[in-house]
Amino acid sequence: MKKVVIIDGQGGRLGQLIAEGIINSKIECDLYGIGTNTAATAAMIKAGVKNAATGENPIIVACRDADVIIGPIAITSADSLLGEITPNMAVAVGQSKATKLLLPVSHCNNLVVGTKDLNMNEMVDAAVEQLKRL
Repeated sequence: MKKVVIIDGQGGRLGQLIAEGIINSKIECDLYGIGTNTAATAAMIKAGVKNAATGENPIIVACRDADVIIGPIAITSADSLLGEITPNMAVAVGQSKATKLLLPVSHCNNLVVGTKDLNMNEMVDAAVEQLKRL
């Protein structure tokens, strides 16, 4: 069974929506929700994630053997999400052999060029559909 790791920060709304999409689609996987802060983790737990943790080390550990990592594109960039993504977190995501499903959220001085202008629900739907195809 695939290990799917959702990483999110700030208020955790994106991670919550992704978790709900995966759970509601009944995708067979071991689902992990790792927040950069307790609010993000709590939002993913509220969505139904059973395996959840908070902080830098859980992200590093979860990325080691993940099959799929899902989150905003900012998880690959140190100091993004208003400084919540540490350099070690970004390296863990970048060096992971997992397939990365990165959502092009344009915030905090990060503009993703050449992508469709989708709302958050549309991005989540697209990520869940892509996960189904893996």
